Amino acid sequence: MKPVETCVIGVVGLGLMGGAIAGALRKCGAAGEGKLLACDTDPHVLEAARAGGVIDEGFVTPEALLERADLVYLCLNPSTLLSFMKERMASFKKGALITDIAGVKAAICAAMEETLREDLDFIPGHPMAGSEQGGYANAGRCDFRGKNYILTPLKRNRAENIAFVKSLIHRMGFGKITETSAAAHDRKIAFTSQLCHVIAASLIDCEADTDITSFGGGSFEDLTRIAMLNAPMWTELFLENASPLLSRIDQFEKSLGELRALIAGGRAGALEQRLEAVREKRALMSG
Repeated sequence: MKPVETCVIGVVGLGLMGGAIAGALRKCGAAGEGKLLACDTDPHVLEAARAGGVIDEGFVTPEALLERADLVYLCLNPSTLLSFMKERMASFKKGALITDIAGVKAAICAAMEETLREDLDFIPGHPMAGSEQGGYANAGRCDFRGKNYILTPLKRNRAENIAFVKSLIHRMGFGKITETSAAAHDRKIAFTSQLCHVIAASLIDCEADTDITSFGGGSFEDLTRIAMLNAPMWTELFLENASPLLSRIDQFEKSLGELRALIAGGRAGALEQRLEAVREKRALMSG
């Protein structure tokens, strides 16, 4: 790839994360003047991004963007991304580098290994950042500084392109980049992301008293912030990754049941020992 400042960069989908990605590319100076394009179905979003100086040009259909962009960031849900690639494969500029932000990877990686045009390079990625408030208007809430970013490279990816994407990720502010397989990504994300959203949703779902927040002291707020989720997107993520997620739910229910049994049995010593072990494990997870 040529130096990123000379590349035409296209962002497809200016929702929460697409808007945040575009903003980060502009802010860090990776996108040269006149070289940051975006596509979205909402012309009002495109105008807001252009008027705010985040993008240089906006399009409601992607062809003009794809024929010019050296680097394309697909900020789409998994099913939409797969449909987009199937329908628009011929429209990409020759030799374009493509990456994405989708929250599950197995189906995307399998499809790209089999169907991607030979001259294109698609490097699957997943930025571990976001906000419970969706849409472009809330893109500024996404703080990438120090956050994790996961890449699930394909066998066909060129080493120089992976290095290029990693450099760009760091420039946008992300801290740690992890390379792994699509299967390992989906298994671990089922725990660190999807299970957390299931638990937060269940915690809110089980309580009818909407005034209970008057008794919140921080713990409730911390645990349930992500219950303000994008229902269509998370429904798709849960179902697309159902097998790993169901395994994680079983794992959680087993632990919850064991803690319940200790409490119900009044087993203070065993309960304290279990909680101390949890504390130590969490400290190890913090690195």
